[in-house]
Amino acid sequence: MTNWKEYKLSDFAEINPKIALKKGVEYSFVEMKDLSEGNKFVTPSQKKELKGGSRFENGDTLFARITPCLQNGKICEVKELENGKGFGSTEFLVFRGKEGVSDSKFVHYLSLSNEVRSFAEQNMVGTSGRQRVSWQAFENLVLSLPDLPTQTAIAEILSSLDDKIELNNKINQELENLAQTLFKQWFIDFEFPNQNGDPYKSSGGEMIDSELGEIPKGWEVGIFGEICKLSTGKGIKKKDYLFDGSYPVIGANGVMGFYDKFNTEGFKILTGRVGTLGTVRINTEKVWTSDNVIVCSPKSEELDHFAYYVLSSFNFEALNRGSTQPLLTQTDLKSQVIIIPSFNVLKTFNFQLDSQYSIVSNNKNENQELTNLRDTLLPKLISGELEVNGLNRDSLDLHDAKDFKNQGNQVNPQNQGSDIKSLNK
Repeated sequence: MTNWKEYKLSDFAEINPKIALKKGVEYSFVEMKDLSEGNKFVTPSQKKELKGGSRFENGDTLFARITPCLQNGKICEVKELENGKGFGSTEFLVFRGKEGVSDSKFVHYLSLSNEVRSFAEQNMVGTSGRQRVSWQAFENLVLSLPDLPTQTAIAEILSSLDDKIELNNKINQELENLAQTLFKQWFIDFEFPNQNGDPYKSSGGEMIDSELGEIPKGWEVGIFGEICKLSTGKGIKKKDYLFDGSYPVIGANGVMGFYDKFNTEGFKILTGRVGTLGTVRINTEKVWTSDNVIVCSPKSEELDHFAYYVLSSFNFEALNRGSTQPLLTQTDLKSQVIIIPSFNVLKTFNFQLDSQYSIVSNNKNENQELTNLRDTLLPKLISGELEVNGLNRDSLDLHDAKDFKNQGNQVNPQNQGSDIKSLNK
């Protein structure tokens, strides 16, 4: 580690660099909810007229400085800003590499490290529930960090894993878009295939009147409670979360931690009950669902994917009963009036989506493996415990990833490098 030296973080990286933007002009805008913990990248959700907020350029790292977003790990590299510049929430710190000193991609991974995140959490100030860390606090954080070539090599290794994760996410999004299109064609436009394989409605399929308008003959109008059994998860005290436990704790916004027990397994559809409404996800793993989640269990496997897209189509804003914070009740959800298709159409739809969901599920599982490897390598590379010699972006394979994680600190990358296969196939 002769090529490593000590820096104040504020001397090593640019924090909140100055960017020339004109007030009153519209720019790409990134808000806090756009950042997703575990994802490397964030893209703008909209354009807004500049009035105030943090400013950044493509390649900068957005670092949530407020509780609980900081603790949840909302730290992402921004990209796809129109004309390369944009702005966003005042609750972002912006990190960037400093010319001749640091590499921006390395700075991103450094900001994810436990040393930086723990320091930030310990230096938050303000009233309970609204605590923040200031950029000036990082003038007191001293770290031993490598030279530019080593930074670049480390960033390349970690980026190879994140690039594969992003590719899998893109594939999953494309499959999700196809599934949504199919749902619309079959259950809104009524162009599901008839017995001859032709689109039902446009081929003269018989339609009947209903309280929801014309629907295909043999279909019915019912309520959501007829196709799904609903229940609420169970709360546990935060001190009981085990972050190395076996089962994820699922809340309205996703994984909250890990626990040594589970209360939900099999095909379930989860949606937020309180705090965050409108997030709908499929879960097939053993998990602990918290009390701010409603668990929807389709009453037959033929209803699985249909029930998911029906629930996703609900107007959650109209269903909100909360005053101080959003609230969704089981009763309101159960009573939503829906169209219930014929059994054969449901069976065919579910069969078609099963094959797509299998790909999505496999990609998600691979992403979890890749994330575990990245999170295992990151502290070892950032600290210099693991040298980069013998490792590069074309020398990482999931089999070796599992071996590396199991062997802990015993792996010598200089000996392993020649045996590791390419991940980027």
